[in-house]
Amino acid sequence: MASSRKGFRLDRLGGVIAVLIGLALFAAPFATYRANRIVSGEPRMLLDALPPGLAFGVLAAALAVAVMAATLRAAPIRLAAAGLGFAAVAPAMGMAALFLTPEGNTFARVSPAFGFWLLMLAFGLLVADSLTRLRLGPWGRLAALGVASAFVALLLLSGAWSDLSIIKEYAARSDSFWREAGQHLLLALGSLSAALLVGLPTGLLCHRLPRLRSGTLQVLNVVQTVPSIALFGILMVPLGYLAATAPLAAALGIRGIGAAPALVALFLYSLLPIVANTVVGLGQVPAAAVEAARGMGLSPRQRLLQVELPLALPVILAGVRIVLVQNLGLATVAALIGGGGFGTFVFQGIGQTAIDLVLLGAIPTVALAFAAAVVLDAAIELANGTSHD
Repeated sequence: MASSRKGFRLDRLGGVIAVLIGLALFAAPFATYRANRIVSGEPRMLLDALPPGLAFGVLAAALAVAVMAATLRAAPIRLAAAGLGFAAVAPAMGMAALFLTPEGNTFARVSPAFGFWLLMLAFGLLVADSLTRLRLGPWGRLAALGVASAFVALLLLSGAWSDLSIIKEYAARSDSFWREAGQHLLLALGSLSAALLVGLPTGLLCHRLPRLRSGTLQVLNVVQTVPSIALFGILMVPLGYLAATAPLAAALGIRGIGAAPALVALFLYSLLPIVANTVVGLGQVPAAAVEAARGMGLSPRQRLLQVELPLALPVILAGVRIVLVQNLGLATVAALIGGGGFGTFVFQGIGQTAIDLVLLGAIPTVALAFAAAVVLDAAIELANGTSHD
């Protein structure tokens, strides 16, 4: 008996997760009710936000997750517990919106409150901890991302969240939402593509010519330190002049405001990680591998394409990851100069004091950045395995 007591230990992170769940359930509101989209909200605790039977079911499920997180160490069980938490709480938020909204009232708004987000954080930490303990490979992490995406898609397509305020904001702007989504991706991916076309050759030249390397990286470092909104503003003047004096530029859509200065600014921000990582990646290629390729009679071009770039690819992809995650976030600021993207909803929501409109732009931005990081992390690991082979 004594030995069994001595062998039992609480999981430290699980204990923190259990505390977060307890705070979310008993000390923080689960939902916020507002008579319309801009007035101050009324917080509702979990037991007041749901029908009694459902409320106690969600409460029991969340407490079970807390107990399993604190006491059990097996990664598969902890992952299953997190899945139980998400499956219980996420649909319940949609039920809270239906329960709290008066029948026939189209003006009332119900939003997730601090308690709901705290539960999502706790379950997310439990998922991250479980996946770390499972030591999933790149394909396993991609599969986990796919399962999470499918779960969110199921909630959205099933209509379980259709009464939530953020979904009502989306319904009123569904056409413009997808247009701005396309613009956001165009800014992020377009600037990344241009940076790859310019940055890879520049990085190669900097690797081959050390005298060029120092000056180039110093200039790009200076560009990187300029605040984004300041760089957007600086670029408005020359691009506006170019559009006024060159009819072809104006015909191509280049103007002082809009997507053009945003695209150029994001391109400039993208150059340093691409160039620097290309230099570092090529510098880490073993000299013995290059000498062996030369001894096999490969030309300089063949050595570059068949030996050096493949071996440098993981480091170059790390730079691409930095750029893509960075640009997906910075593209939000482009809305301030008419560049479009999800930032349009963020700044409209700030102007209207409509937090759900802000979230309509912020949540997809965060989701895209997170998905891009997971996918590129997996690609880097796969490239590392390939280069080592």
